[in-house]
This record gives sequence, C-alpha cells and structure tokens, in this order.
Amino acid sequence: MKQAIKPNQNNPEAKKTQVTQMFNGISKSYDLLNRIITLGIDTLWRKRLVQLVEKHPHEVVLDIATGTGDLVLALAKLKTKKIIGLDLSPGMLDIGKQKVKAKGLQDRIEMQLGDSESLPFNSDTFDAVTVAFGVRNFENLEKGLHEILRVLKPQGTLVILETAVPKNRFLKAVYLYYTQNIMPFIGKILAKDRTAYHYLSSSAAAFPCGKEFNNILQKIGFIEVEDYSQTLGVSSIYFAKKS
Repeated sequence: MKQAIKPNQNNPEAKKTQVTQMFNGISKSYDLLNRIITLGIDTLWRKRLVQLVEKHPHEVVLDIATGTGDLVLALAKLKTKKIIGLDLSPGMLDIGKQKVKAKGLQDRIEMQLGDSESLPFNSDTFDAVTVAFGVRNFENLEKGLHEILRVLKPQGTLVILETAVPKNRFLKAVYLYYTQNIMPFIGKILAKDRTAYHYLSSSAAAFPCGKEFNNILQKIGFIEVEDYSQTLGVSSIYFAKKS
C-alpha cells in the first residue's frame, strides 16, 4: 500500500477493528449506496468476475470480504457444490444471510464470520477464492494474500475485483473529484456516515492497482497473473493461479 489508510487516522485502534465497526454501521444502506454510487455498473463487474471463475474448476469456492453476499449469490448461478462467504462484519453478514435464505440457497452457501488474514480453513481446500472490493481493507495486504495462497488447491484460481484510479489525466481528475466529494456527500445523506465513504474513496486512491498489484501477487507466489481494466479504468479484475 502507498500509505496506511484507516477510517479514522486519529483513532489508535487497529485498521481491522475500525473497518469492522464502519461496515457494521453502514450495513443496512450498503447495497443501495453501491448501486447509486456506481450507477449499477458494479453488478456488471461482478458478472465478469463470475465468468472468469466459470472457466476453471470451481466446485468449492471461498468469497472473502463477502459483505452482504452479492458475489456469493452470483457465484451460486454456477455449478458450485459449496460456497463459503467470509466477512469480519456481523452486520454485513446478517444481511447476507437473509438474502441467501430468501433465495433458498442455505444448502450450498455458508456465511461465516472470520478474518481474511487468519483464514479458519485447512491448506489446499478451495478450487477458487474471490474477493470483491475487499483486499484494500486488509490490515496487512501481503499476509492476507499469503493466506489465500495457502487455502487454494494447487492450480486453484484467485479472482479479485477492486477499484482503481484511471490513468488518463482528465478521467483521473473527474474520478478523484467524484470519489472525494460526491461519494462522501451521498454517504452522509443516505447512510448518515460521511466518514465511511471518505475512507472508501481514500483507500481506493491509495491501493496499488494495475501492474503494481500484479507484482505483489507474483511476489507472494501466484502465477499466470493478469489484470483486466474495467469501465474507463475505475476498477480492475485480477486473475491469478496457485502453482
């Protein structure tokens, strides 16, 4: 990471604790705000992520930072035998569990409280691991990636969807203005929490996107690393495999 970004830089509590409290606080409005802030395009990005997973073995899948379960529900459309959605926030998980139950998918989807940097699973367990808008919230990015590598089966796949900053100067200026001013304003109006959405925009700007993140994945030990820029460069999908 370019710098240590926490929801509240003046708070001595660990980033992990702060992020958990933040997502608990915005959990009820999170889905609505995602649709508004991304103009609904985040659903297309998740669909493309699922298409990448589909091309490789995916009987047992782990979705890290699963939040309210949007991605596990999308993954359930594939012929997966078991999907585990893991998250630190009980508030986000509660909503995710309700959505899974409403779809009648409790037999295939398990929503579990857990830490992405200390995964409660044996090594070589999952065919695929997915993360959507979650790796930038890891307190220790490399530790979390090492854990993902550990629980993947040999030749298992990692697919990550994460925000990015456009390279084009004009688009970058528009993007930064939108994320640093408009996003927090919308968050203040709808979620009553400007700070949370200021953090989300700041952490996105600080995240090592594109080739820089590819290099980190390769350093950890992933192979066949690729990144796919999405929608004028405002997000990216990363693909990697365990050797």
